[in-house]
Amino acid sequence: MQLSCLPVSFFSDIIEGRMSVGEWARMGASVGLDAVDLSILFVPDRSTRAVAAMRREVEDAGMRVAMVSSYPDFTHPDPVQRQNELVMEQEVFAVAAGLGAEMVRVTDGQAHPETGRGEGIEWAVEGLSRLVESVRPTGVTPVFENHAKPGAWEYTDFSQSPDVFLEIVAGTADVGLGINFDTGNAAAFADDPVQLLDQVIDRVISIHAADTETKGELRHVLLGTGVAPFPAVFSRLIQSGWDGWICMEEASYQGREGLEAATRFVRQTWQAAQEQGEGT
Repeated sequence: MQLSCLPVSFFSDIIEGRMSVGEWARMGASVGLDAVDLSILFVPDRSTRAVAAMRREVEDAGMRVAMVSSYPDFTHPDPVQRQNELVMEQEVFAVAAGLGAEMVRVTDGQAHPETGRGEGIEWAVEGLSRLVESVRPTGVTPVFENHAKPGAWEYTDFSQSPDVFLEIVAGTADVGLGINFDTGNAAAFADDPVQLLDQVIDRVISIHAADTETKGELRHVLLGTGVAPFPAVFSRLIQSGWDGWICMEEASYQGREGLEAATRFVRQTWQAAQEQGEGT
């Protein structure tokens, strides 16, 4: 297992210029991460020169980028906008490749009031499938996640319901789309998060380690203090032979202290699950 982090707690600081990506990378290195994650919102200037400079900032800190999180909206009711979303997401992958990222987190889209279930699933499958095919030359792996509601969106994620998520997963089974399994979303919206993991585990490339205060609503808390069943999830991953990236979604808003605590929790919980597996 390798450990990275999407710094949700520092999003506004980075986006508004109070913290640089280089400073974030240095903080990640100092707490013992293997890499850092970025949001595409951290990259206002997507020119080749600016992207190369950002990559140097990260690498000068002794780090690399594991994942870039993005927010495509393939369930938009306007077909012109859906095409625009594809073009914009292709640009995201070009940026991610320039940053040296291994993966891009992709979404299906928003639950627009005008978008019905059947057509939304159809549009999501079509958009994600076209995206996967078109970005192969970048060498960056797309990983699909059913999200909750990113700040960049007006509505919640169309596939917030596990049933819809699984239909989109099934519809993209043959196109090479990986899964970014989010423990917070699963804990909030699935009856049994481990059972949901079991249904997609063969395609899981990465884990978003997130926690939620309660079921039925994603309310981020410090990892290990909410209802996400990390020991059970990690044990199931280890049993399956999974050995990929755990990308923490650190959203406790406790600054560096929260990042340090989350890092300790994930590493210790993973190690405990490994030891338990070896002892059985």
